[in-house]
Amino acid sequence: MRKITAVSERCRNIATFRHISVKLMETAARWTPTTPEMEAKVMFGRHIWDFAQMADWLGKRTFELRQPEHYTLRPVDAYDALLQEAAQAVSTADRISALYDGVLPGLIERYRSYVAATDPILDEPSIVIIDRIVRELERQRVEAAELQRELKLGADMGAVIAAREHAIGSVVADQQVQ
Repeated sequence: MRKITAVSERCRNIATFRHISVKLMETAARWTPTTPEMEAKVMFGRHIWDFAQMADWLGKRTFELRQPEHYTLRPVDAYDALLQEAAQAVSTADRISALYDGVLPGLIERYRSYVAATDPILDEPSIVIIDRIVRELERQRVEAAELQRELKLGADMGAVIAAREHAIGSVVADQQVQ
C-alpha cells in the first residue's frame, strides 16, 4: 500500500472500514435467530455488539477527519459482493468459517496495511482505534476457533472466501470526499 498523506484519503479509508463493520454487525444479527446452536447464538450476539462498537469508533473518527459523524462509504464492488456471499452462508459451520476464517483474517491485514501506510503522528487517533479493533477481531477469531472445536464444526467456505478476499486489491472505492 502506498503512503496515505491526505486527510480526505484517510477519511475514505476510515469511512470504508466503518461500512464493513456495519455489514459484519448486520450479518451476525441476521444469522443469530436462525442458528440452531445456542453456543453460536451467544457468540454471534457478543460479536454483534463488538462490530457495533467498532463502527461507532470509526464513525466518530470520520467527524475528526472533516466529515459528518458516522460518515460511511461502500467498499469496491468486489469486496461488497464478497461480504454478501459470506452473509449467504446457511449452516453454522459455514457461517463461522466464512466470517472468522474467511473475512476477518483479510480485514485484519487490511487494517495493518493502513496503519503501516498512514502517518503515525498526524493520524495517531486512527491508529489507536485500528489497533483496538485488530485486538478485538483477533479475540473473536480465537473464540470462533474454540467454538468450532467444541462443536466439531468444519467447513471449506472459509478457505474459498479467504482466497477471494486475498485477490481483491484496495477495498476503498475511488470516491472523493467533499
